[in-house]
Amino acid sequence: MAVINPHINFNGNAEEAFNFYKSVFGGAFAKVIRFKDLSSAGFPVAEHEANKIMHIALPIGQNMLMANDVPEVLGRTNENENRSKISINAASKEEADRLFNGLSAGGQIEMPIADSPWGSYFGMFRDKYGIEWMVEYAPDDKGQL
Repeated sequence: MAVINPHINFNGNAEEAFNFYKSVFGGAFAKVIRFKDLSSAGFPVAEHEANKIMHIALPIGQNMLMANDVPEVLGRTNENENRSKISINAASKEEADRLFNGLSAGGQIEMPIADSPWGSYFGMFRDKYGIEWMVEYAPDDKGQL
């Protein structure tokens, strides 16, 4: 079966955000590549962007959360977009609470985590980096969105 791995664009703070995500999820980065690592005559990198993240990956369960900093020449990423959310299916109510509380710290809660009308334990928020998340726990997948 195919695996979906979310990829997030940041405006120069991908490393900060991913250190925060790692503090919540645990684990270690599978890969960190900076723009300076790819600099060459054919791919010159401005000095002020050399340490920015070209690619970062954090394994989470069977999936990989990935990101990069968008080079200034490509313009800024819209940090208030609302077209997508990262959905987490927790293994327990305790894990759901831990992830919800950890990731939403400093962010904006849209729907507090609680028993939902469709039968699961669910909450939504935008984290302090502008990324939107949904956390859900549904025992035996009953009520899971």
